Parts: sequence; structure tokens; C-alpha cells
Amino acid sequence: MTKLTRKRREELAGWALISPQVLGFLAFVAFPLVFSIILCFCEWNYIDMPTPVGLKNFERCFNDDVFWRSILNTLIYIGLVVPSTLVLSLTLAMMTNRKLPMKKIYRAAFFLPMVTSTIAIGTVWAFIFQTNGGVLNTILGFFGVNALDWFNNEVLARIAVAIVSTWLKVGYYYIIFDAGLKNIPKDLYEAADVEGANWWQKFLKITLPMLSSVTFFVVVMLFIDVFNMFNEVYIMTAGGPNYSTFTLSMYIFYYAFNQSDMGRAAVASWVLFMLVGIITAIEFFVKKKVVYE
Repeated sequence: MTKLTRKRREELAGWALISPQVLGFLAFVAFPLVFSIILCFCEWNYIDMPTPVGLKNFERCFNDDVFWRSILNTLIYIGLVVPSTLVLSLTLAMMTNRKLPMKKIYRAAFFLPMVTSTIAIGTVWAFIFQTNGGVLNTILGFFGVNALDWFNNEVLARIAVAIVSTWLKVGYYYIIFDAGLKNIPKDLYEAADVEGANWWQKFLKITLPMLSSVTFFVVVMLFIDVFNMFNEVYIMTAGGPNYSTFTLSMYIFYYAFNQSDMGRAAVASWVLFMLVGIITAIEFFVKKKVVYE
């Protein structure tokens, strides 16, 4: 038997080491990606072989009012959740970025929603927003406000879901902003104090520019996060009333697993992918003008 050269043995060892990653990529990324493109032009119910139908899935999807409403709802949530999460997480980070008693307890409390089951959180918040006997309506009643029908009013249902989604996300982005604030050199603030700058001037001229790269990362991740919003909506409203909280992710789930219509779900998935890609590309284009390097 011919002995393997040292170089050949190193090559084989290298392939052996990366093979789990390569196989994982092929099985869980490359194959699903290619298969989803094929399914856009086929009908498939998980059992039979995919049947080619041409552009029928695109036609059914683009002629569906619920599909366009799900996109509109997703964009509304982006308008509600992204800025509110951004402002709240930065505010909390700035409030705790100083000498405070029990600072670690505050940080743990802010981050707790991220490590708690979304199902449990959605169930608890659904009870809080209940029309009869709900905690929030009970509190509002003390101020003379009539009970609000949160889950049967389209506007209120969107607001309720946006509140819960923001509450879920704030803790994670708070940690990121907190780390970013700690990397800002203290001597910049000391020099500003010598010049007589007030708090607002230091925030505008030092904090925001020095946090621009962190803020850009948070905005990109928030857009992607909200585009994929599903759990809290599914648990609290199931997309109602009248599809007012029905997101694009829910549309994909509904047709993929409730209707066994993988073709239409695949088309909606690629629309979601393209929307995320377009907005992310715009964000990276804007980055050159607003991010301080």
C-alpha cells in the first residue's frame, strides 16, 4: 500500500475537520434554498411529488388581498416597534451607565424577557389586555377610562402587539447599547465639561456620534427581527381581528402548515427575503453618510 504523503494527510485531515460544517450547510442552507425556489413553481402537499404549475403560485399570492395586508401590517409594526425599541433601549442604557446600587439586578431584569418563553409571555400579556378583568383595563378604570376592547379593535390590537414586541426586544438591545456606551472614552465628556457643555450637547456631539456604529447594527437587526415577528402575534391575536395583525411570517406559516400549500408559502418567503434584502441594502447605503468611523 502506498503511504500517504504528509501534505496529503494534512489535506484529508482538513477536509475531515470541515466536513460537519459543509454537510450542515448543504443540508440546512443550500438544499432548502434551492428547494424553496423550485417550490415557487410547484404544488406540494408534503406527501405527493411536487407538481409543476408554472406561475400559478405567484398569481394566487399577488392576487390575494390578505397577502398585501400582511405586508402592510409588517411595515406598520416596523414603524411602531423599531423606533420605540431603539429609543427605550438607549434610554435604559444611559440611565444605568452610571454608579447605581443593584445595577446588576437592573440589567438582569431588563434582559429577562429575552430568555423567557415567548409562549408564556404572550399568554400573560393576553391576560393583561383582556377586556373584562384584564389588569390594564382595571388600572385604566381607576382613572375613569372605560374598558378597552383590545383584541377586537384593529387599531388597539396592533398597538397591543407592538407594546409586547417592544417589551420583548428592549432587553437585548439594551445590553448592546450598554456595551457601546462603555467603549466611549471618558476624557471626551471631561473635555466637554471643561468647555461648559450641558447634558443635551454632550449627547448630540459625543454620545450619538460615538454610538453610530452600534446604532446602525441595532437598526439593521431590529428591521430583520420585526420582519420575522410571529410568536407574540400568534399567541395574542392569531392575526385578528380581520387580519389586522396578520404578519407576513404568519401568512407563510398559515399556507405552509395549515393549508399544506408549500408553493404559495415559498413565494411569500422569497418576497419576505427580498424585502429584508432591499431594506438592508438601503441601510448599508445610508451607513456611509451617518455612521462615524
